[in-house]
Amino acid sequence: MPLTEINFDGIVGPSHNYAGLSFGNLAAMRNAGQVSHPRAAALQGLEKMRANVRLGLAQGFIVPQARPAREWLAALGTTPEEADPVLRANAMSASSMWAANAATVSPAPDTADGRTHLTVANLRTMPHRSHEWQGTLQQLKLAFADERHFAVHGPVPPAFGDEGAANFMRLTTRHDQPGVEVFVYGVSGGPYPARQHVEAFRAIARRHRLNPERTLFVQQSEEAIAAGAFHNDVVAVANERVLFAHEQAFADKGGFLGRLEQLFPELDYVEVPASEVSLEDAIRSYLFNAQLVTPPDGRTTLIVPEEARETPSVWSWLQRHLAENGAIRRVEVVDVRQSMANGGGPACLRLRVVADPGTVDPRFMADEAKLDNIAAVVARSWPEQIDPADLGSPVLIQDVERARAALLEELDLSSL
Repeated sequence: MPLTEINFDGIVGPSHNYAGLSFGNLAAMRNAGQVSHPRAAALQGLEKMRANVRLGLAQGFIVPQARPAREWLAALGTTPEEADPVLRANAMSASSMWAANAATVSPAPDTADGRTHLTVANLRTMPHRSHEWQGTLQQLKLAFADERHFAVHGPVPPAFGDEGAANFMRLTTRHDQPGVEVFVYGVSGGPYPARQHVEAFRAIARRHRLNPERTLFVQQSEEAIAAGAFHNDVVAVANERVLFAHEQAFADKGGFLGRLEQLFPELDYVEVPASEVSLEDAIRSYLFNAQLVTPPDGRTTLIVPEEARETPSVWSWLQRHLAENGAIRRVEVVDVRQSMANGGGPACLRLRVVADPGTVDPRFMADEAKLDNIAAVVARSWPEQIDPADLGSPVLIQDVERARAALLEELDLSSL
């Protein structure tokens, strides 16, 4: 089969909760302490995957990691039962559901050895995410085990923070043709930390053996980070020829676009002016934390959360763009409210990998029948709700561990 874009969505784990651990993620901070609904969250994510399958897109998934993170707690000299509430919350986080932070992926047409390279993110800037990389690496090595087609790398050393594909974009005429890879890093953002360091991305570009002449390192604007755009994919998204971005996404927009147009004259740049959609509305609605995809019918499609439709400035801009026959030809709306309440939209939930689906371990690929089976496990095993005050409950911990085990058994992935 030819190379195609595969969206690997993170299945929302049974410990999904709102502990408010992500400083700088305004939704996570705003909803800290609220009661979450893990079962509804996972089913919403599965419905998003199902909608992608029905659009004709190749769809994969990444399974939840073991929670609580017992090995991490053991390294800190404690257990889920004995840990203080802060450590326990960090060990129970279901944040690996946001697969956009799993890794940075350079497709085979861009690399010197003609293989797709994946570098797992170290996520070192947040304690609750810093222990994810081991479980992610284990899954990536299993899913992309064919070394004729893939090279899977461990994380960049932790002196440099790397948050993965949420800060990465690729422009190309077709997914199976060489592209221009764009790595977006942060420097500062008012009271909030910049999570992606340029040195981490430079290391990844070297590891992936990219052509330096077709590789750009671009600074995210301080205004965007300060407004709550903790990752670039909250203010910009790209697919094939189209770059869709907020006017205030980049520190040096003119310089970046000038370099990009020189390297990629086919660029179709779609900008949303701040005068029409403020950074605040863009971030609240996650207009740009959307999946920008090209289904088999060739109509560039933007998959947005319900919150985009509910934000008047955002929805008005989208309707005008569609009426003008702009680069985006269709908008699909999905309900991922449980994920959104913790600061992750449709794009956060997926990792894009350009590959031949036949080279991927089939246990990680989805069709409607498999999604039905996963949904059945979720419906009978996932907790209905979790209050962050109850994260230390032995009954809840047991339920969470049993639920994950049931899913892995269903998928023949019990070795994870």
